[in-house]
Amino acid sequence: MNPSPDRLNRLIQEFRALPAASDRKREIVAELDDAPDALPFLIAVVADPQEYDLARVEAATILRLWPPSDPATAHTAAHALLAALNDPEEDLVRQYAAEALGPYADDPAVHEALAASLEPDEDPLVRDNALAAVAEAGPSDARTDVLRALTQDPGLGRAAARILTAWGRSPDTPA
Repeated sequence: MNPSPDRLNRLIQEFRALPAASDRKREIVAELDDAPDALPFLIAVVADPQEYDLARVEAATILRLWPPSDPATAHTAAHALLAALNDPEEDLVRQYAAEALGPYADDPAVHEALAASLEPDEDPLVRDNALAAVAEAGPSDARTDVLRALTQDPGLGRAAARILTAWGRSPDTPA
């Protein structure tokens, strides 16, 4: 249920007053999953490397499941998720941020970050979630090229080929 503006403000104030690692922060973020007015707050949470990791994970999940419809807000959300993906201290946050980027994959910076996240030297769970984001984003020429190159990867090659086939695209590089 979408909270009233007063309730939204109270929840945000409560969140900010809590100790850094309080699990109540995650609960508050979860309560805001269907609150379009909470998007700026959720975007700020996911982008903040000092914020509680499970609150950031919850915010990333919400931004994946309910991406903003406004292009400017979607752009801001995408770049907040990119900041989380690049947080070297938080593997769990990076994993969820990678998966959450699917709805934003048409942004060139997101496409580049997802492609980089599929590299063999990347964290295996980040790679898996980046692949899920590419699959969720759907076919495009650029994503097809990334997946075709990935078909040679010993870990993700078969999954990349399955995605291409599901998209009606050949896993083989066109001549």
